[in-house]
Amino acid sequence: MGKKLVIVESPAKARTINRILGGDYVVKASMGHVRDLPKSKLAVDEDNDFAPTYETLASKKKVIGELRKAAKEAEEIYLAADHDREGESICYHLAHVLGAGKSGKPFYRVIFNEITTPAVRAAFEHPSAIDDGKVEAQQARRILDRLVGYKISPLLWRRVKTRLSAGRVQSVALRLVVEREKEIRDFVSEEYWKITADLLGPNEPAFKAEAIERAGRKLELGNDEEAAEAVEALRAASYEVGKVTVKPRRRNPPQPYITSTLQQDAFRKLRLPVRRTMQLAQKLYEGLSLGDQGSVALITYMRTDSTRVSAEAQKAARGFIGGRFGDDYLPAKPPAPKKVRAAQEAHEAIRPTRVERTPDSLQGQLDPDLLKLYRLIWNRFIASQMQAASFEATTVDIAAGDYKLRSSGSRLLFDGWLAIAGRPEDDEDRLLPKLSEGDPLKLLELTPSQHFTQPPPRYSEASLVAELEERGIGRPSTYATIITTIQTREYVRKDQRRLMPTDLGEVVSELLVDNFSDLLDYDYTARLEDVLDQIEMRKENWVDALRRFNDALSKDLESAETNMRNIKREQTPTDIDCDVCGAKMVIRWGRFGRFLSCSRYPECKNAKPLPGSDAEAKQKELEQMRELVGEQVSDVCGTPLVLRRGGRFNSFFLGCTRYPKCRYTVPVAKDGTIDWEKAKRDQCAEVKGEEPEKKPKKKTTRKKSTAKKKASGKKSAAKKKPSAKEDKE
Repeated sequence: MGKKLVIVESPAKARTINRILGGDYVVKASMGHVRDLPKSKLAVDEDNDFAPTYETLASKKKVIGELRKAAKEAEEIYLAADHDREGESICYHLAHVLGAGKSGKPFYRVIFNEITTPAVRAAFEHPSAIDDGKVEAQQARRILDRLVGYKISPLLWRRVKTRLSAGRVQSVALRLVVEREKEIRDFVSEEYWKITADLLGPNEPAFKAEAIERAGRKLELGNDEEAAEAVEALRAASYEVGKVTVKPRRRNPPQPYITSTLQQDAFRKLRLPVRRTMQLAQKLYEGLSLGDQGSVALITYMRTDSTRVSAEAQKAARGFIGGRFGDDYLPAKPPAPKKVRAAQEAHEAIRPTRVERTPDSLQGQLDPDLLKLYRLIWNRFIASQMQAASFEATTVDIAAGDYKLRSSGSRLLFDGWLAIAGRPEDDEDRLLPKLSEGDPLKLLELTPSQHFTQPPPRYSEASLVAELEERGIGRPSTYATIITTIQTREYVRKDQRRLMPTDLGEVVSELLVDNFSDLLDYDYTARLEDVLDQIEMRKENWVDALRRFNDALSKDLESAETNMRNIKREQTPTDIDCDVCGAKMVIRWGRFGRFLSCSRYPECKNAKPLPGSDAEAKQKELEQMRELVGEQVSDVCGTPLVLRRGGRFNSFFLGCTRYPKCRYTVPVAKDGTIDWEKAKRDQCAEVKGEEPEKKPKKKTTRKKSTAKKKASGKKSAAKKKPSAKEDKE
């Protein structure tokens, strides 16, 4: 009897599941998607119900060969990718390349929220079929993004610069960052004053109160003269306790983490970028080696919108809390989750797979960042199942002539969930002395303080995730990609952990908003997410939804071809004189953004960075880094090294001045530290005594005429592109 084949996405997940299932199963990894739309063309037949043309990924041919061989030897095939749309799509394409329906062997879909023995075995006892709704929703999203990217991006290449990209969600996220920057730029700060009184009552200690009203109206002090007038009146007044209000306050525990709240807290508390958080969470979910225990999954699935917790997990948590803290820390009944979209009701919150596996028990077994993130998730889950904290809040109103002052205090009565989560440093008890109505008070000191209104802060990665979630833009699986993309495209850069649009980002956003107002509309983008949910639940036809979207996009494209500004050709006059020929300089756009160029170009080719531009900032940063690094020499050929910047992450490195004869490079950290151990010591041709290798020239062929291209394209589409129905079969 043949074994049963199980296919998952990653080797780590395969190891963990293999340990659980035992010898009757063979568990292999597909390494993610095995088919996708080709990058070289649109690959979507708009005239044939948007039928996609998928191609097997070249990098996966070896993996597919191994999977086909294993499938041929197996008696049953189980597809166990993650239980979201992306995972369902991976299963669909795996079934296609492995010949489901043709091989005569049964294919099953297994779904589990956590990689634990009970969950995995239960999933294999009750397998299901691939969810066509999820597959169609993912396919619709993929085609939507392809239509936007492959139709709008070339327009940006022609009007701004090459290698730019437009995205259905990334462009909306960029708009948020750009508009916040404009708010900051346009903000006009206003002066205001506060007056604080130090008072002493019949009982110690002294306490502070702030002036809030004058003659029954809110006190507003706009300058030092108004503040001085108020101070003079308050110095002459007698003080007496007015109303004293004492109320109980409850602070309810937080809900367990969902993807967005985990990303936000990890950024704020652990200083982890969103992308890094998801990478670490993926490892915790798929499983890590814990000595004799083998590969163990530590948390449940980490891409979720749901705060639901299984009854078994709640029971385990209540047992743990009662045993460690006592029954007083348990609520009368387990907390209920927040209501979520129907498409997410089957999901669970992010939680530890076993509450007994405390963070302290894993000390020394996990890398520091993994342990910190696990501790964050574990603490949050335990806290979410505990009793509320209770406080006593006291508010004292004080009469002083025509003025009213107010003082507030609080005292913790029962810590509840704060016993595990802890109190923030700025949340200490603020105790007031015992005061009664009519008590006289002695004025010790009056302190006027000047303040200015502040503009809204720039987005951090955490606050941008919160804003996207609040507006219903994107989904848990997309946040990290969105934020990474707008940075790698150099639309946005970081300044003290805050996101700031570049000159390029502002121009691209402005052009897209002006010419594709529907696509860049926040509400419209959120409605598209709802449409995808409806497709998943089989309440909306994916082809009809794409047709409506594409019709609107086509109209906007036609208009943009005529009306979109051509940034490449724009020249903005300035009063700056050219220091070569004396003519006036103009602002142009180039590869690196805005720069100053002589208006007599090409007769005079003088150019320099525009003050305050991104190009100038990059130049200054490069000069500062050169000072930190100093002069360095290659230990391969003995020639000087020069500081450069480039690569996928636009990072600093030292390269040989004899490039391309010598390809020696050394990474340089942001603080100027040189990582000599990671130097790429490719020997130069001179050391080898050879000529530098020359790449063969590509053969060039004459381009077809537009008419021939169209005719050829139609023929090939008719031959090669299957319909959506044929593709599924």
